[in-house]
Amino acid sequence: MAAPTELQEISSSLRNLFTLLIKGPEAEAAEVAKAAAKTPLNAKEVRSISLHNLHTGEKSSVDYWFDGQYEKDALAEINKVLRDHRTDKVCEIDKSLIDYLSSVQKKLDVEGKTFEVISGYRAPESNAKLRQKSRGVAKESFHMKGMAVDIQIPGRSSGLVYKAATDLKLGGAGYYGKSRFVHLDVGGVRSWRG
Repeated sequence: MAAPTELQEISSSLRNLFTLLIKGPEAEAAEVAKAAAKTPLNAKEVRSISLHNLHTGEKSSVDYWFDGQYEKDALAEINKVLRDHRTDKVCEIDKSLIDYLSSVQKKLDVEGKTFEVISGYRAPESNAKLRQKSRGVAKESFHMKGMAVDIQIPGRSSGLVYKAATDLKLGGAGYYGKSRFVHLDVGGVRSWRG
């Protein structure tokens, strides 16, 4: 499947907006609950994640969920490691993206392995510069909303990581074989190869 075009992303966003306007906030809550039910994570377990930002060299291993809730300090550390390395700007990373990463780890049976981060949050100015260099960068990229990450897992092929992500159906998954990374986002379930 090809990468979603701007028109497809706009169309999908408008469709979601109209659905929300017609059905109301209850529909959104139901969608969130439905997505949470699909997540293969146990609410009572401890959820951990290890990240290595390849641009800054920073590493972080944190328990971000325990006692049935997200751990505020761990989330702040994740936000910092996934910040825009070009501008040093930090964004709150969507918790469902962190859970998506954790689910991929669990699916691949590589809990404790480190995600190598190629790109996390992107400030609008960084995204604009990248768009000038590559037509594959979306104008309204989910990276700018803290809803996307480009990763690889040492010792696992990007194809295997991509397959695990698409099997989970927790969000978007893009496979970039030449560059050997996988794009994950929580902007809707879809997949493509770049």
